[in-house]
Amino acid sequence: MMNQNVIVTDRKPILSSKTITVSNSPLFSPTPTYFTFPRRKFLELLEASDKNSNNITKNNLGAGKIASWVDSMRDSSPTRLRPSSRDSVSDNDHKTSWIVRFPSALNLFDEIVNAAKGKQIVMFLDYDGTLSPIVEDPDKAYITHEMREVVKNVALNFPTAIVTGRSIDKVRSFVKLSEIYYAGSHGMDIEGPTNENTYGESNQGVLFQSAREFVPMIEKVVKILEEKTKGIPGAMVENNKFCLSVHFRRVDEKRWTALAEQVKSVLIDYPQLKLTQGRKVLEIRPTIKWDKGQALNFLLKSLGFEKSEDVVPVYIGDDRTDEDAFKVLRERGQGFGILVSKVPKESNASYSLQDPAQVNEFLKRLVEWKRKTVGEA
Repeated sequence: MMNQNVIVTDRKPILSSKTITVSNSPLFSPTPTYFTFPRRKFLELLEASDKNSNNITKNNLGAGKIASWVDSMRDSSPTRLRPSSRDSVSDNDHKTSWIVRFPSALNLFDEIVNAAKGKQIVMFLDYDGTLSPIVEDPDKAYITHEMREVVKNVALNFPTAIVTGRSIDKVRSFVKLSEIYYAGSHGMDIEGPTNENTYGESNQGVLFQSAREFVPMIEKVVKILEEKTKGIPGAMVENNKFCLSVHFRRVDEKRWTALAEQVKSVLIDYPQLKLTQGRKVLEIRPTIKWDKGQALNFLLKSLGFEKSEDVVPVYIGDDRTDEDAFKVLRERGQGFGILVSKVPKESNASYSLQDPAQVNEFLKRLVEWKRKTVGEA
């Protein structure tokens, strides 16, 4: 394929200036006090905070951490923005303030596509909570026929990848599309389209597997955790090939501490593994430096867009693990992150959508815009 390459948008993702102004008051306080930080320092603080809050390894798995771990499980992901008990601001005011920071990608659709004029859009999509609703049984997170058709149409017009914590085999069984890239296990397993498409790629198969040597260990830990969590109703262990998930969507909140202790008792013997969190799920993966953000960069490079100023990466996701990709887009100063959420949450995204139904609408409008622009050319 031609070596087309990557975008700088007119609406630079929120951290585009040299300095960042933040408040030390409760988030939605009527009279906040502001301080200004150098942009580089602010990004360093964000990264340090992310590492401290997301990673639980052998060195910090002590009993004293279990309570804070369970609190984090309650929060799901990304971190919810909660008002202080001193605040009397209504929920509507909270959401209004949040929408100012993360405006609707539907309401500002024209702004997004105007930034993409004359450039190549590349789509990155999370699966659970983005293309499919969050459901009680992770094995039944089916995509709708309508959403499948929309994603297929997107892939016919733009290079498209699904980036998920699930195994490729699992998510492909849900999506049933061969025209797209799949990045499973949080990007540690990447496969290209298996049929020839608009961009000339065909039968690409496996492109990248960063944690192949960890597969036997993951399989062993899956069996251990399945045995240890048998006594906790609703707990489900899922083997994602290069990582694993412990789902607690159906676990009574009173048993979350017991579940956390069981996971801790296993991880302490496997310092090569780390724990991160998603929406009602504990993710256990190798301690290698690889995540959805690294997967995004790898795919852009594979597509020939690594150093291009003529490409717009758009990443849509709802989970804490998607923040790694949002952060990469900010650091590149290119493209847009779109957070899927109905409630105010802290994020590195630039825009928001409320649910998979709005994701569906956004993707349909994107395809319509593309077809219209091609017709006008």
